[in-house]
Amino acid sequence: MSGSPGPLPRDRALAVPLLMVLAALAFLFVWLGVRAPDDRYSGNVAGIIIMIGATIACHRVSRLVEPGPVREFWRLWAGSAAALLISSISATIAMIRGDGGGAMPPYEAASNVLSLVLAMAAFRHVPLTTRTRLDWARLLLDGAAVIVAGSVFFSYVVLHAMPRGTDLATRAGAGVVGIFCLLGLVIFGRAAVSPAGRVDPVALGILALEPVIGLATVWAFLAGSDTSVLLMGYLGYPLVGLGMTAAAYRQSRVLGVEPRHLRWSFADPLQFLAVAATAVMVIMVSARDLDMRGRAVIVGAVLIAAIIVARQLLSLRENTEALRGIRRQQVELERLALTDNLTGLANRSGFNLALSERLETGLPATALFIDIDDFKMVNDTLGPAAADQLLHQVAQRLQEGAGGPAAGSLAADSAGELVARLGGDEFAIMLPSGEPAAAEHAAARFQAIIGRPVHTGEQQLLLHASVGIAIAEPGETADEVLRNADIALYAAKEAGKASWVRFEPRMRHDMAASARLAGELHDAILGGQLRLLYQPVYDLVTARMHGCEALVRWQHPERGFVSPGDFIPVAERSGLIVPLGAWVLREACTQLAEWQAALGPDAVEAVNVNVAVRQLRETGFVDEVAAVLNDTGLKPRNLILEVTESSVVDGRQVEETLSALHELGVRLALDDFGTGQSSLSLLRAFPVDVLKLDKSFVDGIADGTDRGRLAVAAAVAQLVEYLELKAVAEGIESLAQLERLRDMGYRYGQGYFMARPLPPAECAALMSAALEPAFPH
Repeated sequence: MSGSPGPLPRDRALAVPLLMVLAALAFLFVWLGVRAPDDRYSGNVAGIIIMIGATIACHRVSRLVEPGPVREFWRLWAGSAAALLISSISATIAMIRGDGGGAMPPYEAASNVLSLVLAMAAFRHVPLTTRTRLDWARLLLDGAAVIVAGSVFFSYVVLHAMPRGTDLATRAGAGVVGIFCLLGLVIFGRAAVSPAGRVDPVALGILALEPVIGLATVWAFLAGSDTSVLLMGYLGYPLVGLGMTAAAYRQSRVLGVEPRHLRWSFADPLQFLAVAATAVMVIMVSARDLDMRGRAVIVGAVLIAAIIVARQLLSLRENTEALRGIRRQQVELERLALTDNLTGLANRSGFNLALSERLETGLPATALFIDIDDFKMVNDTLGPAAADQLLHQVAQRLQEGAGGPAAGSLAADSAGELVARLGGDEFAIMLPSGEPAAAEHAAARFQAIIGRPVHTGEQQLLLHASVGIAIAEPGETADEVLRNADIALYAAKEAGKASWVRFEPRMRHDMAASARLAGELHDAILGGQLRLLYQPVYDLVTARMHGCEALVRWQHPERGFVSPGDFIPVAERSGLIVPLGAWVLREACTQLAEWQAALGPDAVEAVNVNVAVRQLRETGFVDEVAAVLNDTGLKPRNLILEVTESSVVDGRQVEETLSALHELGVRLALDDFGTGQSSLSLLRAFPVDVLKLDKSFVDGIADGTDRGRLAVAAAVAQLVEYLELKAVAEGIESLAQLERLRDMGYRYGQGYFMARPLPPAECAALMSAALEPAFPH
């Protein structure tokens, strides 16, 4: 998939029918100049060859474009050319049978009419501007006016001027063809100046000349001289075929290029010419059958009608100018409504509209949902103004890396990719492809684009992004495709960020199950289905219980036990982690107050409560902690809040919250220490009191085979001693691990070797029995 904008590769095969048509036409002109009087067939053969070339050209260009309205447009024109090919053959047959002399057999007229009907039907597939019922009524009235005027014109003026002896079938056939040519002028001309559409307007303009040639041919048949009948009899079909071939060749040359539409059409004044022609015929008829006074009345009535028409034309011109101004304003308002103000890209509405139009035409499409990872931290660090500047740079890079339209355009052609900003740091890209490999390659390409260093002021930043990929399936709407991409983005975030994930149907099922679980969790928080277990934290030297960590458990009335690994991520995604965390905090503090009241000095001094980053972002979290401590009668030193490294680096709001908690006197523990990428640097900025060595460094520490784990564990023990902090080793599962950690200098630890998470009563019993060692000393 190309990342640079530009037209599609040209199909050189279309030059073959064009050269064939030009060669046959050149032969025809030469033949007309030097032909023998009895040679009447060479010219017809050349015309047949030209119509074959036109049919091939229109069919070939229909194969170049992707399935949709433009392909159907050129398919119908190929059918129109094929119908004229039949007419050419019919004319040759008539000449062989001796039906020459300007005659038009019924079967030849029928083929001509069929060709015009197919050509007019083709414009039904041109994506014109949306028409209201009033617009269709106007177009119908315009066509009716032309048909009536043409019928009067051909029946009264032209047919009466034909040579005597011309059969009625020829007259009727030629008249019907002429009327359809007039109607084609209206439809072809209006389509050529349509303000929207993917068919090239120059090609439309060439095609709009075809009815003019048809009218000239009909005139030559009905009222022309022998010379004009000869010329148009041999040149009519070839000239039409040349126009079709040239239009198809022009379309093939500009595939993938934004069309520039014409501003004027000869179809606009055609209905007024119809009125004028009818008025002239009224005067001609009246001049033949009335006296001078009657003629004067008729002429006066016609002049009054002409004056009124002229007056209406002036008003129409003024209204047209006003309407153009209104349309320009409407276009600008639509652009503003569909464009993001900050970046100039399409916004969510514009993206949905473009994707919907592509899906409705049956074209393949893929949506990429891009989210810049940890952008909130960047926003908090740089400030909103600098963050907006950064987003603008990212948008420009995405646009430059996409092979689509310029910023502000909502069109995405078959070679291009539409980039949009959905809001905040979320972007979306529509790919004109349904191939998984191409979509995955594009996702990696855009990730690399975002990953290049960006500069804001004097700072250089490295960003990374997660991408969700959704390939549109038949029958899906734009909202469904974008929702699928959003689901895939969540999966990419859960996979560790800075990655891409392609949507699979099972993800929708998982998301629905997650939503159901979130609803049930909401009821569980309010309905008393949750409970807390407490895992003791032991002093590894005295073997006494030093504290305990509160762990939430869920006993579902129907599902049974629900693992925290299942419902905690759901709580974080849905926002229920805030009320869940509030319940855990109050329940744990209430339990510690009960222990202290019942056990006195035997009770542990503090309880550890895990806090999610979502809670730390809440502006009233510090006040909530203070209120819980006040309501339960605890001191701030009785509470230890455990936070992860990813929470600490979340942004300025979290940093201020942690500082306020530390000033309140609440102790802070850095959980899973050693697993992050910036653990040591955090100790300078984070007001930490306790470091909890992650279980991954405790596993296998006893056998001494993993020197890396030993080195990290020993370094953390020395660092804690130097910084005068408290270290707790997590996940101790054997006596050998305990003794090795104690020898390294670790004073505190927790794990299944000492005690599993226990209900409040069993945990209290261990506190009372702590005078006897819980493990060998």
